[in-house]
Amino acid sequence: MERKPIIEVVALNKSFGKNHVLRDFSLSLFEEENLVILGKSGSGKSVLIKCIIRLIQPDSGRIMVLGQDISLLDQDEMDMLRRDVGFLFQSNALYDSMTVRQNLEFPLRRHWTLEERLANAENAVKEALEDVGLGHTINMMPSELSGGMRKRIALARTLILKPKIILYDEPTTGLDPITGREISELIVKIQKKYKASAIIISHDMNCIQLTSNRIIMLIDGKNYASDTFENLTKLADPKVSEFFQGL
Repeated sequence: MERKPIIEVVALNKSFGKNHVLRDFSLSLFEEENLVILGKSGSGKSVLIKCIIRLIQPDSGRIMVLGQDISLLDQDEMDMLRRDVGFLFQSNALYDSMTVRQNLEFPLRRHWTLEERLANAENAVKEALEDVGLGHTINMMPSELSGGMRKRIALARTLILKPKIILYDEPTTGLDPITGREISELIVKIQKKYKASAIIISHDMNCIQLTSNRIIMLIDGKNYASDTFENLTKLADPKVSEFFQGL
């Protein structure tokens, strides 16, 4: 049976002045797929995923998310769509003045009615924390957590609305190799539990090897190559092979 694309990016272009970041870039993300976008720093990876959730407006092209053309949605419709798209920020973006519980409840206050929150918030917070193995931190402050724990809490907050799509922006940046591996394994576990699809932006080759079903090479603003980790490591093309040196 043919897989169904849940994100389609077609001929996307984005420039900042004379810097052409994306040039007719296209991709499809399929159901239950972990798709890694690999490219050099400044190649446009983060710009791409911010375009997908309309934090950045592209110059031209088309983006379909869950069957909807995001350029045609008004703000309320876009907010509803974002409920199904989780975003894990590189910086974690936790609120330092809030406890872990309050951080996780924040998206619920935005997207759930008061009745929904009163009935379900407690269980939703506990389940999300259990998913990342940090149930005991519920009343702690972010300042009391290690870097790896803060990343897990940020992931729990992303999961709390049970999104159909998760966008990861450098999920292992700033973490030691052991913690980075734990986060990578957690991404795979989450994909299996929730049958979610993900786009993962990463420079961490261990993370990429562990998490990816497929990799797109973003080179010179274009979808330069698309294949599995194993197949890409065998390509003789120097623009691709330089990313896999030393493996």
